[in-house]
Amino acid sequence: MNTQSHSKSTARSLPIALLRARETVMAPIRDMLQGIQLTEQKWRILRVLDELGEVEQSTIAHEACLLLPSVTRILRTMEADGQITRRQDSDDKRRTMVKITEAGRTILRENLATSLTISSNIETQMGKEKLDQLLDLLEELQAIKV
Repeated sequence: MNTQSHSKSTARSLPIALLRARETVMAPIRDMLQGIQLTEQKWRILRVLDELGEVEQSTIAHEACLLLPSVTRILRTMEADGQITRRQDSDDKRRTMVKITEAGRTILRENLATSLTISSNIETQMGKEKLDQLLDLLEELQAIKV
């Protein structure tokens, strides 16, 4: 029996369309990161820390879309590389607070132009209005309880 008649084709499948769109956006970013020997996950963590300042690990996990155990492991290597610092929260010893270092900010600063060019290329090809609409729709989608 042909199951295609009972389900949408992959071309109109939301999960597959989102994955394909992610790959389109991430390919040039991966190229940039490969040139500086940085993983996507570390890049996202640096961006989150630069934007939010000192935060606890669970906030990083949520904002960078990573699992907490992965964040803990990644932060260990980032700390060893001098990109972040970690300390125990003075009020709650169970919480670990994380902050970007100047070395981490330097990585972001040195790659800002390339990152902005990638974003600009997407905006140019889609148009600002459509890109803003897409971002609004994705935020709306994230708010849905499935």
